[in-house]
Amino acid sequence: MPLPPPEPRERLHARSVVFEGFLRADGLFDIEARLVDVKDHDYTLLSGVRPAGEPVHDMRVRVTIDRGFQIHAVEATSERVPYPGGCDRITPAYAKLVGMNLVDGFRKALHDAFGGVHGCTHITEMLSYLPTAAVQTFAGLTREDAGERKPFQLDRCHALETSSDTVRRYYPKWYRGAA
Repeated sequence: MPLPPPEPRERLHARSVVFEGFLRADGLFDIEARLVDVKDHDYTLLSGVRPAGEPVHDMRVRVTIDRGFQIHAVEATSERVPYPGGCDRITPAYAKLVGMNLVDGFRKALHDAFGGVHGCTHITEMLSYLPTAAVQTFAGLTREDAGERKPFQLDRCHALETSSDTVRRYYPKWYRGAA
C-alpha cells in the first residue's frame, strides 16, 4: 500500500544508501555500501559552498565476510565530506571490526567502538545495516527450510516469530503454537 499523497512541498535534500552483495571467486562475500547526500540548492558550509546536486557526503564501505558472518576485511572511504581533512581521517579505524561476527552482537559492538566522537556518524550508520544486507545476500543460495537447523530468520522479526501464523503456514516444521 503506498503512502497517502503528501501536502504540496519542495524537496530540499536527498540521501541514497545502496547495499550490494557479491560472491567472490575465493568463496568469501563482499557487502558494499554507499551513502550519498545531495542538496537541491546551493549549500553553504564553513568549508565552502556545495552547488546544488553535488554531494555533501559520498562514502563507501566494503566488508568481506564468510558464510558464518565472520568479518575478514573492512575498507571504508569518504570521497566527499563537509570537512575535508577531518571527516575522512577516521576511515582506517574501521578495520578494527575484523574478527567480529555480523549476527552475534555486532550492532552493539559497532556503536561501542565507533559511536559519537569515535567514528563517523554516517559510516557507522551504514555499517549498522550490514547484518540484514548480509542475510539478504545469502538468501536464495540455499533453500530456506533445508536441513535440520532452524532457518536463520525465524524469531528475528514479528512476522517470523515461531508462534505466528506465518511460520505455521510457511515453516510448519518450526511452528511452536500460538503465543
